[in-house]
Amino acid sequence: MRKSIKFVRDGKAVELTNVAPNETLLDYLRLREGSCGTKEGCGEGDCGACTVAVGSIKDGQLKYQAVNSCIQLLGMLDGKEIITVDDLSKGQNGMHPVQDAMLKHHGSQCGFCTPGIVMSLFTLYHTEKVADRNSINNQLAGNLCRCTGYRPIIDAALESCTGNAEDRFAESAATTTALLKKLDDGKDLFVGDEERFFAAPASISSLAALYETHPDAVIVAGATDVGLWITKQLRDLPKIIHLGRAKELDLIQNTSNEIIIGASATYAQASDSLSSIDPDIAEIIRRIGSTQVRASGTIGGNIANGSPIGDSPPLMIALDAKLALQKGDKTREINIEDFFVDYGKQDRTAGEFVRHVRVPKLASNQTLRSYKISKRFDQDISALLAAFRLTHENGVIKEARIAFGGMAATPKRATKTEKALVGLNLNNPEGWQQASQTLEQDFKPMSDMRASAQYRMDAAKGLVIKALHETAGTPTTSTRVIGIREAM
Repeated sequence: MRKSIKFVRDGKAVELTNVAPNETLLDYLRLREGSCGTKEGCGEGDCGACTVAVGSIKDGQLKYQAVNSCIQLLGMLDGKEIITVDDLSKGQNGMHPVQDAMLKHHGSQCGFCTPGIVMSLFTLYHTEKVADRNSINNQLAGNLCRCTGYRPIIDAALESCTGNAEDRFAESAATTTALLKKLDDGKDLFVGDEERFFAAPASISSLAALYETHPDAVIVAGATDVGLWITKQLRDLPKIIHLGRAKELDLIQNTSNEIIIGASATYAQASDSLSSIDPDIAEIIRRIGSTQVRASGTIGGNIANGSPIGDSPPLMIALDAKLALQKGDKTREINIEDFFVDYGKQDRTAGEFVRHVRVPKLASNQTLRSYKISKRFDQDISALLAAFRLTHENGVIKEARIAFGGMAATPKRATKTEKALVGLNLNNPEGWQQASQTLEQDFKPMSDMRASAQYRMDAAKGLVIKALHETAGTPTTSTRVIGIREAM
């Protein structure tokens, strides 16, 4: 067992033994290191002012991802490289190419958001792909700027992010890779004592044993939600167990008939596999948070959190996914819809954790449709999320699975509406209308800051009709992808 965290800063290994379980990466950078180029804006992972780049080894290569340092716990950076805006021009004649392009195109005015924007573009600069307007817009969706209108920032990105990284970080990639591999010692991490600690087990068996001993600990994967407990609710979490070093938990198995996603696999990691099921899934994932959030947030965490407005549970329920839970050396598998018992309550006993989710692929006679309704198109919490899996033959619906988030205290199936759809001819629009009215028997939605109960019900009815209409004349994949882009 190792009792210190280790990471790479400015080409050197840093080792810390005095790491509080609640200490964030942003606080470490600003308060301990004095690297104040990284700014604190919202403190909840929305504005992107605190964005830094995190380097890690993926498939044997050094890759950089943008993350929100305000909600990243410092212990989670064990075994990673941390790059901030303060580092970009060190040891160079002049500024980094991204900074230079931002200056040339007047991409900064008040400047508060600029460090985060530069770091988001730094990771895009290192993707080895020529950036276009779509990729730049996606990359910057998590960086809010109220001064520039984004046009000069996009112009700067188009000029600098050409797929050919030529900076000191690219030149030292081999050295950094070797250093990161050396830090990966395979040991369990435990910093603190039995009453207050940050732990990161290196295997599932170590995780299970530790969580059985400390069932009151908070399990953290990406901290995109737990981070807000600390920064916004000001909660003190004395015991934190991080899943990120248990390597078996981030595996993704893509077979001919299903996809198995480990509990610590991020949205960024799982996106391609899940998107292969259907283009609608690709678009829902693209709108889950920002690039920074998807680089940290996990599907397992989104499910385990049990929020009634989580975006992935309705999709998983509609696809008839199974959830594997583990306690000690015993594992059980349940239907994912049965995991959500009531508001804030899940079918998970003390010391039991989510191990993986098993997602079936679509059969040849099945169609998936999913829609997210939110006030802001990008990076906003859903007022309503609907997912439909319809099995049909010769224009007649044989089976339906419909799930909604935001309509009840938990993500929930519309079982009465499902029954109303079975036997319905897809060429019968009058039947669509009648079936959609059945939603009033399935749900009594609430009113809150995101939407009124009436709006939710009317929108849900409309989405039932939309799903049936699209299924009746299912467009090709390429047509649907083009439609998604045009809608952006």
